[in-house]
Amino acid sequence: MSGGTVTHPDQLAAALTRGGKAAVAAADTVMRHNAKALVVEVQRNASGRPGPRVITGRYRASWQSDVHRAGPVIVAEVGTNAPQGRRLEFGFVGVDSNGRHYNQPPFPHLGPAVATFGPLLTRELGAAIARTL
Repeated sequence: MSGGTVTHPDQLAAALTRGGKAAVAAADTVMRHNAKALVVEVQRNASGRPGPRVITGRYRASWQSDVHRAGPVIVAEVGTNAPQGRRLEFGFVGVDSNGRHYNQPPFPHLGPAVATFGPLLTRELGAAIARTL
């Protein structure tokens, strides 16, 4: 490895062995930061058009992030337990379980936030891991 560039799979394996723990810790930090930032972006998008309008603020406040780590595997979950989440994001046309008829358009707020943060997360993870190897 010269100048931080890996040119052979064996070099990558050796570098990962040496810096593996540090790389996983750095990736964990990046995931936690970006999961929280994604929640903030979803909440911002759910604060009025083109996203859903704020009535009480409870829906917007229901968005949370949680990061789980099992060895080198890191999973970030961002979501809401609010029942209206899917309906607001994707819209709803039809009759609900209470017999009410709806023709509600979608008010995307999660999708646009993920589209923004996906590439950013990829870059930040790559940079964090590169710094540790």
